[in-house]
Amino acid sequence: MSSPLVLITGATGAIGPRVVAELCRAGYAVRALSIDQPQHGSFPGGVEVRTGDITDPATVRSAVNGVQAVVHMAALLHNLHCPPELYEKYERINVGGTAHVVKAASLAHVERVVLFSTIAVYGASNGSVLTEKSHANPDTVYAKTKLAAEQFVLNARRRDGQPLGTVLRLGAVYGPGLKGNYHRLLLALARGKFIPIGDGRNRRTLIYDRDVARATVLALQHPLAAGRIYNVSDGRFHAISDIIQAMSLALGRNPPAFSLPAAPIRLAAGLLEDTARLFGRRLPVGRETIDKYTEDIAVSSERIQAELQFKPCYDLMAGWAETVEELKLRS
Repeated sequence: MSSPLVLITGATGAIGPRVVAELCRAGYAVRALSIDQPQHGSFPGGVEVRTGDITDPATVRSAVNGVQAVVHMAALLHNLHCPPELYEKYERINVGGTAHVVKAASLAHVERVVLFSTIAVYGASNGSVLTEKSHANPDTVYAKTKLAAEQFVLNARRRDGQPLGTVLRLGAVYGPGLKGNYHRLLLALARGKFIPIGDGRNRRTLIYDRDVARATVLALQHPLAAGRIYNVSDGRFHAISDIIQAMSLALGRNPPAFSLPAAPIRLAAGLLEDTARLFGRRLPVGRETIDKYTEDIAVSSERIQAELQFKPCYDLMAGWAETVEELKLRS
């Protein structure tokens, strides 16, 4: 009997190789669709590799043909300083691409579509703890388009009338393929050139990439997952100071010895930002950057633990230690 075939879109992205490897370990055959060719050795042997764009309906229909399930990861990712001219691209890829995937999956009688979404759809928690029942309040174009994409997945039905899709709202994902803010933070700490801003007590919700892959397998297999939204995290809320400490220890460095007060630094950054704007320039650090660094984001993942028996294997220390070790091996 042949193994069930799963299509993974965006498989060459930061999390993709982990998800591909975990599905192979779980006994699935994998077809990977990405806009880029995978790096040599990034996928296990036997993975079917296709290149193509999810915004092309014909490409998506061909990729979905013959598969039992789809893990839809392909997306245009978060960009803090997103210019308006990129809004249409976010809409076309994150919303339109998802619509193509869901339509093709429905026509091909696929049994399950798992969408990678983000806890960014909630916005800041502002001292509370957010759950899947909390009101979504996205404040970036990335989060807004991911929330819109979720509706295509949640509204879709299989031939038997049962829900087709499952939405995984991921916490901030980190691992050796990491990009974006945590990558920049790790590099700055490694160089000893980072000074924290604020008292460090604002919370963050994280998940290690290997645990994301394990949650994906559960979302594909578990009958209760159909039609559900799940927040995915390591099950804890981490003060930003604790994250910095874990990263520093993994790097073999002492954490920064002091921090800068948030309010005056934000004021100064704002004045510099306004001055630069008068000359048609944009500074890398401004009010928005500081607000994002100091905002509080605490999102509960109790639902996936209770309903799918998801148990994270990596805490903050283990995850960052493995991340740094693998990055050293790759350098």
